[in-house]
Parts: sequence; structure tokens; C-alpha cells
Amino acid sequence: MPEKILIIDDEQNLLEVVSDYLRKNGFEVFMADRGLKALEMFHEMEPDFLILDLNLPDMSGEEICREIRKTSDVPILMLTAKTSEDDKITGFSLGADDYLTKPFSPRELVVRVNAIIRRARSKGNLSEIYSFRNEDLILDNSRRTVRKRGEEISLTPNEYKILHTLVQYPDQVFTRSRIVSVALGFDFEGYDRTIDTHIKNIRHKIEDDMKNPTYILTVYGVGYKFMGDVK
Repeated sequence: MPEKILIIDDEQNLLEVVSDYLRKNGFEVFMADRGLKALEMFHEMEPDFLILDLNLPDMSGEEICREIRKTSDVPILMLTAKTSEDDKITGFSLGADDYLTKPFSPRELVVRVNAIIRRARSKGNLSEIYSFRNEDLILDNSRRTVRKRGEEISLTPNEYKILHTLVQYPDQVFTRSRIVSVALGFDFEGYDRTIDTHIKNIRHKIEDDMKNPTYILTVYGVGYKFMGDVK
């Protein structure tokens, strides 16, 4: 079955061009030009991917993203005319998977969509064994074990959930609040800043140099990301 993509943008020409390119690449495409309509369509059709413009007439793309992230981790590619670093950081902190500035090439958009979908598919691997840097770090989710240079290391249940969440989304920035909602659940009784303590403990167990971490990096003013390049 082809992936269902919902495009949310109020520029009719852009909708037509982008949808045409996506259909030619095998996707099933749906379109919405208003935020409220898009949210209704999202809950009705449960798309596999969202392309979301930040500037809509009735509500902002940030509001839509925030609402969707309450219940779904569907991949989201944001479109915007905003070019500042702060705008991009805001988009990523809300849970966007990628960010494309207008004007853009439809071919580039298709490439980015395919790349994000590949990453989303890979996290569904049944074996769920993640190996990094010539087996320096291995996470086996079927056994819920983590090994560092062949030696099993002990993580608390919350530490494991946080590491597993970050590993599934390499190079994606997570705010503390999103780590809480995705990894620990809304019934988590700690505070956002508790995440800092968990990250410190995880680093102590998986990093070679706590002062210069290479796996879990701090994105100052935003949160954390996992650098998962296999070496």
C-alpha cells in the first residue's frame, strides 16, 4: 500500500505542484488549505506523513504540530518562508522531523520525504537491534539490554526508555518535555529537569568522555539529540 501524505498549505499552486510530484513517486496524496480542516482530515484518515506549512489563515502550523504531537509521532516536514535559526529551532522543538524553506525545489522535497520515511521504517525493524560505531554500543530492544564494548551495562527502566527513544530518531532534537511525553508517558510524575539527571546518568554509562560526549549531545536552549552514525 502506498504511504498516505497529507499536505497542509493555503497556496493552491504549491499544493498542485507538490502533490503532482509526490503522486508520480508513488504516494497517495491528500490536501488541506486550512488548519482546522487539516486536523479533521488527520484524525479521519490517519496519514503516514504530513507536509505542514507554518503560515495558515486560521491557525499556525506550530499549533497544528503541537496538537498532533499530543497523540501521534507521524513524520512531519515543515514548510515556511521564515529563515531564522530561532524559527527552525522552534519547529524542531515542537516535534518536526525536517524543515524546508520556501522557495524550494519539489524534487528536493520528494528526496527529503523519502529519507524521513526510510528512517521511520527502520525503527520498525522487528529485531530492534541498534549497533553503533563497530559495535561500540549495542541496544537490543527485544532483550532490553545495552552493551558497551561487549559488556552489558545496567540502566534503570526510565534510563532505558529515554535511550531507546533517542536511538530511534538519530540526529533529531528532543526537548525535555517531548522526552517525557514520548519516552516516559504523560503519567510521569517527575519534572522536565529530571530528564537532565537521567541524561547525565546515561552518559556516564555509555560515553567514553563525559566532558565531550559523542552519542548524546546537548542542543543548548532546546534539549538533546542522539548521534547515531555507524562507524
